[in-house]
This record gives sequence, C-alpha cells and structure tokens, in this order.
Amino acid sequence: MPLHLLFDLDGTLTDSFPGISRSINRTLATLGREPVADERLRRYVGAPLATIFEALLDSDDPALVDRAVALYRPQFDEIGILESRLFPGIPEALTELRAVGHTLQVVTARSFSSATLVVRHFALERHFVAVHGPDATERAYDKAHLVRAALQTTGAQATDAVMVGDRAEDIRAARAHGVRAVAAAWGYGSSAELAAAHPDYVAATITDLVSWLQSG
Repeated sequence: MPLHLLFDLDGTLTDSFPGISRSINRTLATLGREPVADERLRRYVGAPLATIFEALLDSDDPALVDRAVALYRPQFDEIGILESRLFPGIPEALTELRAVGHTLQVVTARSFSSATLVVRHFALERHFVAVHGPDATERAYDKAHLVRAALQTTGAQATDAVMVGDRAEDIRAARAHGVRAVAAAWGYGSSAELAAAHPDYVAATITDLVSWLQSG
C-alpha cells in the first residue's frame, strides 16, 4: 500500500554539516567570538537557530541572538549550501520510492525558505509534493506541528505515514501524531540518542530504508 513518507532534511537527505559548521563559525568570527570545534557543533544540528546561538554565545540577549541568526542565514544560503552534498544513494532511493506510489514530503527544522533553496539546489523538488519548515522569523518551533501540517497536506492518516529522520526530535515529532518513525542511522544522531527515542526501525543506510519500506 502506498505510504506518505516524511523526510527530515539535514542529516537525512543532505550531508550539510560541513556547510552548517563553517557558516556558524564564520558568524561567530563576525561577532568577535572564537570558533567552536566540530565535535561540539554536531550536537546542535537540527535545533532551532536561536537555540544554537543562545548556547554558543552563552547569552539569552534576544538582540544578540537575532543578529547572529541574521548573519548566519546568508552565510549558509550563499556559501554553506555549496559546502554540502547529498548522502550517497538519495536521488536513486527517492526515485524508487516515488515509482512504487509513495508520496514524499520534507519536514525540517531548517526555515521554509532555506529548505526550499536546498531542495532546489540538489534538484530534488520533483520528488516532493511539499516542503514544511518553520518561518524564518520564528525563534522557536515544535516539529510535531510540522508533521501535522504534512499529514494535512495530503489528507494522510497517521497509520499510513512514516517519518524518517536522524535525530530524536524527529522520532518524538512522529510519535506525537501516532506516525511510525524510522531512525536514519547514517545521519548525525548518535546510536544512543536514537535508541533512547525508541524508533520503529533503525535504517543503517538509505538502501536499508527502501528495503524495509518495500517489505511492508
């Protein structure tokens, strides 16, 4: 039976960490701050930008955080996107999933405008009926709301949908609506983080995911 598949973007479809980490550090440099090691930055991928910069700047000053966010966005959209890539096998997998009748949408923490830019940059727009991300002006958001919006877009029942993501937040967002959740183990979430979130399945590779979905 055809399914409604909801894909996270960063860490699931795109290996964007090089672009994200360098864009964050370029932003910090502009603000006169020291660069942050990749090991620390990796834990923040998938979080709202305001949350990331509050932590990295050790500040809850909204003016400073908003300035950092405003500096970061063009850094990634104009430069960081060129430092990112698709994970191996993603275009082929999306083509196969569409060919058997599944409906695909993107559900991401990245702002809608930036997510749309990324999807177009990698020529993925033909695969997805919709992209769901927070408005660029939102300081905080609930990813579960984005999952609900995706279900409403296609009129899907939760039992006919599957969320695929690499962080615990993706799994929790799916659970909030009774949607099955698959952990993308090739992404940025640690095995401990994903296991603690109790996904319905852990896919080691994109090929593994396709096989699991096709097996029913």
